[in-house]
Amino acid sequence: MRKVAFYTLGCKLNYSETSTIARLFEQRGYRRVDFTDTPDIFVINTCSVTDNADKKCRKVVKEALSISPDAYVAIVGCYAQLKPQEITQIPGVDAVLGAAEKFQLVDLLDGFRKESKPAVFHSPVAEAKHYYCAYSQHDRTRTFLKVQDGCNYSCSFCTIPLARGESRSDRTANIVATAREIARNEVKEVVLTGVNIGDFGLHEGLRKENFIGLIRALDEVEGIERFRISSIEPNLLTDEIISFVAASRKFVPHFHVPLQSGSNKVLRLMRRRYGRELYAGRVARIKELMPHACIGVDVIVGFPGETDEDFLDTYRFLSDLDVSYLHVFTYSERDNTHALGLPGVVPAARRAERSRMLHVLSDKKRRHFYEGQVGRTATVLFEDDVENGLMHGFTENYVRVAAKYDPVLINELKKVRLAGVTPKGLMEAEEIGLMVH
Repeated sequence: MRKVAFYTLGCKLNYSETSTIARLFEQRGYRRVDFTDTPDIFVINTCSVTDNADKKCRKVVKEALSISPDAYVAIVGCYAQLKPQEITQIPGVDAVLGAAEKFQLVDLLDGFRKESKPAVFHSPVAEAKHYYCAYSQHDRTRTFLKVQDGCNYSCSFCTIPLARGESRSDRTANIVATAREIARNEVKEVVLTGVNIGDFGLHEGLRKENFIGLIRALDEVEGIERFRISSIEPNLLTDEIISFVAASRKFVPHFHVPLQSGSNKVLRLMRRRYGRELYAGRVARIKELMPHACIGVDVIVGFPGETDEDFLDTYRFLSDLDVSYLHVFTYSERDNTHALGLPGVVPAARRAERSRMLHVLSDKKRRHFYEGQVGRTATVLFEDDVENGLMHGFTENYVRVAAKYDPVLINELKKVRLAGVTPKGLMEAEEIGLMVH
C-alpha cells in the first residue's frame, strides 16, 4: 500500500480541503501517514495570502525530499493557481494543479510516476466554477466545514479572487447533511469556513439562499454541540445575524471580523466596502447583546499611502474599541493587484515597527479580555493538546483554558469556573460540574 502525506500552508479553508483530498486518496487504497513517515507521495497545499509563498513552498519541498528522496511531490492551492510555472522551477516538484483541478488529483496523476518534467494541470480561474464540499477530519474535537468559496470583492491588496474565482456556495440542505455526517464521527464543534462566508448563497452567479438561513438550519442539527463562525466581513455581519447568535442554542459568542485599517482614507485605498463607523457599530451591537463575546480583528499595516498619522489613527481606533485580540498582517506586494501601483510605498522598517506596536496592543487586549472573564462559569471543550502535564481547551467565547491532564476529558465539554490568568496568558480553571451532554 503506497503512503501519502500532506502539508498545509495558510487558512482553515485550506485545512478543510487538504483533509478532503486525503480522504479521496484513502478511498483509492492509499494510506495517509505523517510527513516524516517516509511517504511515497507528498501533497503540499499552498497559500498566497501570507508572505514568501515561494520561499515557504521551496522549504517544504526540500524537507520532504530529505525525508523521502524518491517521493512524488504534488503542489496544489492558491499559489499553484497563481504561479504554476514558477513552481515548476522548484527542484523536486513533479506536478502542479490549479484551483479547478486539485480535487481530481488522484485521477489526473494516476500512478504518480515521475517524469522528466513536472506535469501541470491548470485552467483559468474563471473556469473554477464548480463547488467542492470539504471538511477537515484530522482533529476529532473541532472540524472546519467549508460552506463557501471564491470572492466577488475587489480589495486592492488581495489575490484570492484571482486564485479561487468567483463567489459560490453549496446548498444549505447539502451542508446540513454534511454536518450530520460529521456529528456521527463524535465531533463536538464545527467551525464554518470559506473565503467570504457572509456572501453565502450564490449558485451559478445568482443568489438563491443567504447566510442567516444557513445558520438557522445548522442550529437544528443534532449531535453538534457548538458552531463557530470563522470570519465574516463587517458589511455582511447584519443585526439579524448578531441577534440570532445571541439567542442561539449552538452558535457561540465569538466573532472574527476583518477591519484591515482604522483609517477611512486607507479603507478607501484598500477598496473595502465600509467605513470605520460601521465597524464600530457592529462591535457595539455585539457587546450590547453579548457582553462577554470574543471579537477578533484582522488588520494590515504598511499599506501604500498609510502615513504615520493614518497608522496612529488605526492604533487609537483599535485601542478604544472593545475587541479581544488582533491578527496583524504586514502589507506585502502582490502581482496583479491594484495596490501594486499605488504611490506612498511604506519602507519595510516602518512596516515592521507598526506591526510590532499592534502585536503589543493585541497582547494587552487579550489579557484585558481574559481578566474580565475571571470568576465566570464557562463550558470548555477539552482537546488532545497536552503540555507539561496540562491539557487545554476553549470556552464558548474562545478563552484558552489550562487544566490538569485527565484523558477522560478529551473531546468532552466540562463546566468550569475561570479562576485566573497565568503569566503565560492562559486561563486557569476550577472544576465545578459534571460533563455536559
